[in-house]
Amino acid sequence: MTKTLTLRSFDIPALHKFGIGFDNMFDDLMRVSTQQSTSNYPPYNIVQINEDEYMISLAVAGFGHDNLSVTKDKKFLIIEGKEYHPDSKNIVPNYLHKGISNRDFRREFQLADHVEISNAHLELGILSVHLRREVPEDAKPKTIAITYTA
Repeated sequence: MTKTLTLRSFDIPALHKFGIGFDNMFDDLMRVSTQQSTSNYPPYNIVQINEDEYMISLAVAGFGHDNLSVTKDKKFLIIEGKEYHPDSKNIVPNYLHKGISNRDFRREFQLADHVEISNAHLELGILSVHLRREVPEDAKPKTIAITYTA
């Protein structure tokens, strides 16, 4: 008779007390476990321009620069969009078909070490965030000369 083991729950806080020195790993696991992975809104692309430059593009039709925010918090790039609410409540659109979503969103991207945001640009409904990796000289690999005596 074969038994199958099924993992029904994963208690990360209980494991945390055994992970001395691995605090960042557990924080990342907690963040991933609490994120809503079912949402794919808004759609995005990630492009590697060259070895040290990247671009994240989000389709944000219906959002203006006043409704979007781009923030770097430690190792995370956070892009948020807030639905536009006109000041005048008298103008209520009568949609016959509403296919362009315009709801609040929050997207988080974990950045590698030494990655900084160069700029963010909104054009034709696409928000492009340019990223650049700038490794400081003291963090770059160094070749060490080997001396020997004959």
